[in-house]
Amino acid sequence: MKLKWPNIMFIGFLLSTVAVTFSESESSESDIISRFQQYLKIKTNHPTPNYKQSSEFLISEANSLSLHSQTIELVPGKPLVLLKWVGTSPDLPAIMLYSHTDVVPAEHDKWDHPPFEAHLDSQGRIYARGSQDMKCVAMQYLEAVRKLKQWGFQPKRSIYLAFAPDEEIGGHDGAEKFSLSTVFQDLNVAIVLDEGLASPDAHYRAFYAERSPWWLKIKAVGIPGHGAKLYDNSALENLLKSIESIRRYRASQFDLIKAGLKADGEVISINMAFLKAGTPSPTGFVMNLQPSEAEAGFDIRVPPTADTESLERRIAEEWAPTWRNMSFTLGQFKHKVSVRDASGKPVLTKTDSSNPWWALLENAVQEAGGKLGKPEIFPASTDARYFRNLGLPAIGFSPMANTPVLLHDHNEYLHKDEYLKGIKIYESIIKAYASYDEHVKDERSKDEL
Repeated sequence: MKLKWPNIMFIGFLLSTVAVTFSESESSESDIISRFQQYLKIKTNHPTPNYKQSSEFLISEANSLSLHSQTIELVPGKPLVLLKWVGTSPDLPAIMLYSHTDVVPAEHDKWDHPPFEAHLDSQGRIYARGSQDMKCVAMQYLEAVRKLKQWGFQPKRSIYLAFAPDEEIGGHDGAEKFSLSTVFQDLNVAIVLDEGLASPDAHYRAFYAERSPWWLKIKAVGIPGHGAKLYDNSALENLLKSIESIRRYRASQFDLIKAGLKADGEVISINMAFLKAGTPSPTGFVMNLQPSEAEAGFDIRVPPTADTESLERRIAEEWAPTWRNMSFTLGQFKHKVSVRDASGKPVLTKTDSSNPWWALLENAVQEAGGKLGKPEIFPASTDARYFRNLGLPAIGFSPMANTPVLLHDHNEYLHKDEYLKGIKIYESIIKAYASYDEHVKDERSKDEL
């Protein structure tokens, strides 16, 4: 489905006419960290993210860098901020540096420091919700652009920076609608960079695909009766048989990870999300009554390399067979995401020589003094899937080495030194991507022949 221009509300389109000048203070480490802290302090946590304040902050940063800025509301009250650094060859397909502005809620009493104060401790750790997921990446993009402009770098390809809402609740009113809009089509994007994960060791992690969420609900029915009587095929008995079968399957997948045979993103994960049964009473539950219904919910994550037909047969025949008075629903809450694109191919970005963007990423990271690990499948879901569904290459990358994975966790933090290193990594990536011209490469190949 294509979104037409009348469906889009344009809040603003600004281009600063003042030349960018960089003082020592703008480039100092303390000011770079301060700008990061300012963004982290904006409360864009669900269920009531302050998108207005985050948009104003990002527009202000764009003005300081003389970037075109455009705020788009594909859904009222959910702005997407789009910045543009015009290239010298604007007809070449563009680069998109993508991030989301929202963050998950935080349990304040479980944190050592308030999650929206961006506290910098004596060891250099910046504590804040979003410090890893993914306000760090958004600000690293901007700081890298600031440095490149300071050096007088001129990109050949145009560069877009997109800051979108609602990724943490599925991205349906953010990246999904944006990817299908005429606004995005007109950008002529060649490659999308999105979020990755922190790495506990010295290697940076890069992701070429992701697991798709399948949310499964299983329901069992049976004859109600006295709590003292033993029945065959009671609702809870049938459900417990399914839970045990699912547990064994989960264990078999987990064993592959423990043995080092597969990474987290390469297996089908399944975790119970809820269990519902029993007859409520004023003091809890009626204890001498066997319920006639029982339900359980499971969060399943499916990699694009999985045999999905086999999985669906397993659900229907083993986990929720009708002959055991069971039924299931798959994809409630709009979460049964396909692992195949419209042509039936796995939704993934190639990492071989057919994809120049992956090689450029590897080389750029290395030139900036970093090391890239083995290509991975992201274990959860990101907005990158919406761009991959269009057939575009999309790479998940967050330059956080020597850092524990703390997204959505209590005491989420990022060390300032890793944050600053990440800016240098992005300087190298942006320079490599924005300078790449496949036509020049083709001409050189012809000359060599």
